[in-house]
Amino acid sequence: MGDSHRVGVIGLGVISRAYLDTLANHPAVSIVALADLDAARSAEAAAKIPGAEAVSPESLLARPDVQTVLNLTIPAAHADISLAAIDAGKNVYVEKPLAVRLADGRSIVERAGSAGVLVGCAPDTVLGTGTQTARAAIDGGLIGRPMSASAVMVTAGHERWHPHPDFYYVPGGGPLLDMGPYYISALIHLLGPVRAVTGAASRLRAERVIGSGPRAGQRIPVEVDTHVTGVLEHVDGALSTITTSFDGVTTTAAPIEVHGETGTLAVPDPNYFDGEVRLFALGGSEWRVLEPQAGYADSSRGIGLIDLVGADGQRPPRAGGDLALHVLETMTTLLRSAAEGRRIELTTTAERPAPVPLTPAEEWQARHAYGH
Repeated sequence: MGDSHRVGVIGLGVISRAYLDTLANHPAVSIVALADLDAARSAEAAAKIPGAEAVSPESLLARPDVQTVLNLTIPAAHADISLAAIDAGKNVYVEKPLAVRLADGRSIVERAGSAGVLVGCAPDTVLGTGTQTARAAIDGGLIGRPMSASAVMVTAGHERWHPHPDFYYVPGGGPLLDMGPYYISALIHLLGPVRAVTGAASRLRAERVIGSGPRAGQRIPVEVDTHVTGVLEHVDGALSTITTSFDGVTTTAAPIEVHGETGTLAVPDPNYFDGEVRLFALGGSEWRVLEPQAGYADSSRGIGLIDLVGADGQRPPRAGGDLALHVLETMTTLLRSAAEGRRIELTTTAERPAPVPLTPAEEWQARHAYGH
């Protein structure tokens, strides 16, 4: 079977728990080192993973046994940590977004290419049975030629539940950069890359109140727009509308709908791996639930890194750097379009990643464990 792929994790905040649950016992990878600016966090995490060592971020980057750095730091630190890992000759898999600034995202992808290392980036939720089944339905012609799509995310804001939500409301945060990667990545899987965008944005409140944890009741400033909407023009001609908001309460809209000449698909929330895909065909009288047809079944956060390891040079990672850079440009250009009040064409593109065949959990775990 050979040795498992050795991973070092930097950043042990809230999201790290989901990744560690997936990766700590996976046969394809071994977590050998964990680092955080809070040494107590890394020590606590390492104590739960046999063979893992709590170290400083600098020590982790210098370790010769770390092949891939899993970068789970806050968005503002994504670029610095990723570039340092690349300069140390390591692959990088980074939590979304790839970076806060487009220039930094370009640097990550370009420097990795020059160094001959791989870049992967969340979200990997789009590799689950929800988005992948919808993609299989579109590619299989169940809705005819796709013409348009809508993507909607409305919530009252993460300060209600996150004990330290400050980074959601400073540059690099906001609903689009935080949640947009899920929806835009899904739209690209479904409809292909984007050629131009037109955006609009607003900000409802100047302050937010933390709702839980030791800082409950504390007010934090809002420095970014908290309601962002826009139109994405896909290369193949389809038009998508997207709304991401921290200013509403909830919505009854489908997270994603795709409209074609002969049918409409209701696609489940791309923040999750699975969920019902529903089809309403022209001439029909009701919605029909499609059985899962594609995707990694029963997957969870970290499957994108496992997919990267399993690619083994035979294909690009499905949650790869080129896609993440294109998503980042789509988002940052939407925000620039909103500020400037004009349509803007993009400078990047990305191939639709290879579709994921329907793969039961036990099969993909065994397959990637053997490096195929």
